[in-house]
This record gives sequence, C-alpha cells and structure tokens, in this order.
Amino acid sequence: MLALLQLLIAVFAIYSALKFEEEIRLLVPLGCLILMFIVSRVDRQKSEKATARKTFLKSEMDRMREKEEVKFKEQDFFTIESLLWPKSEILLIDAVHSILRELGLKVSTGIHYGSVDRIVKIPETQKSFGLEILMSEREVEGNHPKINRALQFEKEKRESEKTLIIGSTHIHRPLSERDQVNNVSPELVDFLTRHNIVFIPAYHLYQLWQKAKDGEIDIFGIFQKVYSHPGGIFSFRGL
Repeated sequence: MLALLQLLIAVFAIYSALKFEEEIRLLVPLGCLILMFIVSRVDRQKSEKATARKTFLKSEMDRMREKEEVKFKEQDFFTIESLLWPKSEILLIDAVHSILRELGLKVSTGIHYGSVDRIVKIPETQKSFGLEILMSEREVEGNHPKINRALQFEKEKRESEKTLIIGSTHIHRPLSERDQVNNVSPELVDFLTRHNIVFIPAYHLYQLWQKAKDGEIDIFGIFQKVYSHPGGIFSFRGL
C-alpha cells in the first residue's frame, strides 16, 4: 500500500515538473520528494516493527515449548498468537471461540442479545454464559467498553445464564511476566464481585486448553465451578 502511494507521488512529481509554471514546477516536485522520503521511513519502521514482533513471538513460543514441553500443531500457532498477543479484538474473539469449541463447549453468536460476543453452553446442562471477550495493553479498568456491555447483559440475561469475561491483558508483555501483574484493577474486581460477573485471563484459558488436551482436567467440571463462582477473578490454582 505504501509502495503504491510512493509511486503515485512520483508520478505526480513528474507531471508537475512538466505541466506547472516555473515556481510551482520546482516547489511541487521538491515537496513530493520530501513526502516520498517520509513515506519510505514509515514503511521501514512498519517493517521493523513486524520483524520485531515475529522475533518476539518466536522466542515466546520456543520458551513455552521448553518450559511446558508442549508440542504445537501448525494450526495452533495462529490461535495461540491471536489469544495471547492479539493484533485485534476480532482475531481474539475468533481464537477464544475456536478454543472453547475444541474444549467441547457449545458456542454460538449471541443473536438474541446485542451486548455479548458469544453464548457458551455447558453440554448436557441448562447452564450458559453470556461471554464478553476483550483485550487490553494493561490491566483492565472499569471504563473499558466491554465492561458496560457485560453489565447490560447482566440486566437482560435469563435465569440460567451467567456473565463471563475472558480478557487478554498486558498483550505486549512476555508470558513470564503476566503472572506478576494484575489483570484487572482493584476497583474493577470489586465491581465484578458485586455484580456476580466472572473474569478469566486469556493466559489461564490457554493453560486450561493445554491441560484438557493432555486429559489432565475435567473441563466441564471446571466450567461448572466457573458458573457457580460468586464473581471476580476465577482462580485455577489447585485445579
């Protein structure tokens, strides 16, 4: 895209040199050259950021495999990247949807509600979650738009439904640092507890996913516990 923009600028510079009057004939091409230089710098910076991101993700994936002795399938790489280091909320939502379905939960779009990303049902039960999926570069604050959407669902939900938030936080940090920082602010923890809303960090969902693959946990039993949780951050310690 930037290369095309540079080409258009170059064409305009040539056109102005041929067609414009004397003073403008000199100034416009000069301005075009400066603009082309700026565009080339932006393009190079964008390329450097993309390369740095790839290097960072590769080192994190290698570290995960060494630490947890996990063997990733090729198709899992994109899902893991979109879950733990999402480029956009849409990719994050798709990754969470894919993982929950792989875990055996019934996942559908919340077509009857405009306030949730997905409806998730525990098989062979009447228990369902209205799921909000969010991303944040830091800990989640109470002013995040998805918190208002979760509260809206809390007002609209049926008796058998519970509000659940899955959040990918500190998305630019290495995984080794994520257990050392708060996923949500203390004020938001209090808010979630008061409204009986449960929060699960995306990294913990990833860990559940891996344990379930190895048959170490009863995933439906865990989500039964999530359903009965009084609100706040759901802890997976001891599971």
